[in-house]
Amino acid sequence: MNITEVLNLADELVFAQTGKHLDYLQEAILQGTVEGQTYSKIAEETYASEGYVRDVGSDLWKILSEGLGKEVSKANFRSVLNKSIKFHVSSTTVKNFVGINNVNICPEHSRSPTQPQQPQATPTALRLDLGNAPELFNFYGRTEELATLDRWIIQERCRLIALLGLNGIGKTTLALRLIDQIKSQFDYVIYRSLRYCPSLSTTLTNLRAAFSPDSEGPNTLETQLTDLIAHLRQFRCLIVLDDMQMLFAGGKLAGQYQSGYEDYQDCFKAIAQVNHQSCLMLLSWEKPLMVSTLESENLPIRSFLLGSLGASATGILRDNKLLDEPNWDELINLYQGNPLWLVQTAGLIREVFAGRVSDFLAYKTVILCEPLQEDLAGQFHRLTAQELAVMGQLSQEAEPVCLAQLLHLTQFSPNECFNLIQSLSRRFFVGSQEQEGVRRFFLNPVLKEAVKNWRASATADRL
Repeated sequence: MNITEVLNLADELVFAQTGKHLDYLQEAILQGTVEGQTYSKIAEETYASEGYVRDVGSDLWKILSEGLGKEVSKANFRSVLNKSIKFHVSSTTVKNFVGINNVNICPEHSRSPTQPQQPQATPTALRLDLGNAPELFNFYGRTEELATLDRWIIQERCRLIALLGLNGIGKTTLALRLIDQIKSQFDYVIYRSLRYCPSLSTTLTNLRAAFSPDSEGPNTLETQLTDLIAHLRQFRCLIVLDDMQMLFAGGKLAGQYQSGYEDYQDCFKAIAQVNHQSCLMLLSWEKPLMVSTLESENLPIRSFLLGSLGASATGILRDNKLLDEPNWDELINLYQGNPLWLVQTAGLIREVFAGRVSDFLAYKTVILCEPLQEDLAGQFHRLTAQELAVMGQLSQEAEPVCLAQLLHLTQFSPNECFNLIQSLSRRFFVGSQEQEGVRRFFLNPVLKEAVKNWRASATADRL
């Protein structure tokens, strides 16, 4: 008997005894047992503790023992099940059925372990829970970005996608538009923000309430995660977690979790690596280290860096009633096609320059309105002192610089300098480009001006 038959028959036997199908951990225990794995190995692959796996296994063997009428354990499971199976064929009641002792099991109700587990109660309609998502009033462009994300989720069945980019670039807007475009493909669509840094237990409890609002959920972190993955296997779910960067610590290199929030990484890693039929999308302006490690064209894990809105940003300027349309492309390029930066700057142009873009651009410099400077200053507060030193040096350079130049200018050791550049790149503050086979690094004009203002303000505060 192959593993598919073992799991199908065990599932039907458990269902006959309990009215419930095998959950993902029970399946993993059975498959690991057939393959000769230890409980320790099964625990490692399912991101559960060995003690918890042993407890679930013990309960499972008891259920199978009652159903088969003989003692079943991890050691004898395969041989007992093989000896207990009898095949019968009947043309009067059902075309065929499997009999295990006194339990008749119809193969038509069996399922492949590679297919999604059938829930006890399948939703009859989409359950859309957007929680505290902002209302989407306008959407500009992003046709290619939508097509790529649609393909990754619907066709390639990616389990985890990180949607990344600078603050204000439009990650939330794109995610909400994507939800509207593909929601009919899911049983559940859930949006939550991590802006106020909920604990993992709080987030898992919140997600469970979206699945089963009237039932009491498990009360340990381990069982909460097991319960979530069971739902991801039983149903086709799209879960969007926004503002992931708030889980990361300030004053440390990019992607390091705050103390007490490290268990989020284990949760996300389990969702990325355990087999299920759902998708988790993480929105962040700091790239998680886990994503950098796991993403691959051969794995169902992806990251998408959202860039300039490009020519579609003219819609923002038009809605903000700016004048001098022939000059709009220059304004868009100067502010990196960042929707938030353009909206904030458009307010300044309306109030100070009566909406005339040409008058604003005549000053031949990047002008940062107060809201934009404050937003960027708030992000600079999260950087390490060493990162700020690198940013300060880059802000003074007229041209992109290579690593050798940066090492000379900053006096950091090679190890320090490389880690700092990597961290700033993961925050999307530092850009890079190839010039004559050499990678060079730079700040975009908005960030360069913001850093100069930041350093001037810090110097004034010290005087």
